[in-house]
Amino acid sequence: MSLADYNHTVEIGLQALLRDRHFSETPIDLLPLTSPHPNHGLVGVILFGSDRGLCGQFNEQIVTYALEQLNHRQIQPHQRLVAAVGARLIPHLETAKQPIQMQFSLPSSLAGITRSIQDLLLTIEQWRFRQNSEPVTPILDEMTEVPQPYLEQILLFYNRSISTTSYQPLTLQLLPLDRTWLHQLEQRPWKSSALPTLSMNWEALFSAFVQQYLFVTLYRATVESLASENAARLSSMQAAEKNIEERLTDLNADYRSSRQNAITGELLDIVAGFEALNRPRC
Repeated sequence: MSLADYNHTVEIGLQALLRDRHFSETPIDLLPLTSPHPNHGLVGVILFGSDRGLCGQFNEQIVTYALEQLNHRQIQPHQRLVAAVGARLIPHLETAKQPIQMQFSLPSSLAGITRSIQDLLLTIEQWRFRQNSEPVTPILDEMTEVPQPYLEQILLFYNRSISTTSYQPLTLQLLPLDRTWLHQLEQRPWKSSALPTLSMNWEALFSAFVQQYLFVTLYRATVESLASENAARLSSMQAAEKNIEERLTDLNADYRSSRQNAITGELLDIVAGFEALNRPRC
């Protein structure tokens, strides 16, 4: 099953649950997953970069873009819990004096993406449901202690491929869920005459579908970032190839010029010698 098909299946499941909630005699509150938790101001930030080099300014650009977006949203450095996916992000974040709470390696193949996503989901759960006795991060030790340091939101920053050699940075709000999007799902026409029925607890089933939504969203971000990394690497290789060709052209031109000068000099010497031989003797 393709990623698009999987995402479509998850959306159908959420649509069925939301329609069931709409017609339920007992309305079910979605606030824990669709509204920021008040008063705490902590924001989870997940950046996708690369583990390997030779990809130009791929990592520098996504770090610069992410910090600009966070500053634009007035999210201060001490309010950020940062997870860096890719070792090459670390120097740029350290240069910007942005503390890093978690670091992950990128999978080397599509087969390893699932494990990486599971690690990210575990980190997200730890961020969202951290116990009172646990410190949030070393950078937050001097802050006033809060009773439950829930995150207000979780943001993803990654590069999205737009062609074989180009990409653009993207921001995506992972949590809380977009209430407008959920409302659109709820109002979307049901494409079947058979209406779904639920045999499980609504909250448990909705939570399971949200987990699948988070999984497919993180999976897409990882794949997009890997594709963009390859695009950046291809672009860098093409730029290097062009520079080499230009350098070779210059060197060949210099060689031809030097060779022509040498030949010209030899011819002048021959002509001068010939004239000297033919000059009448006194």
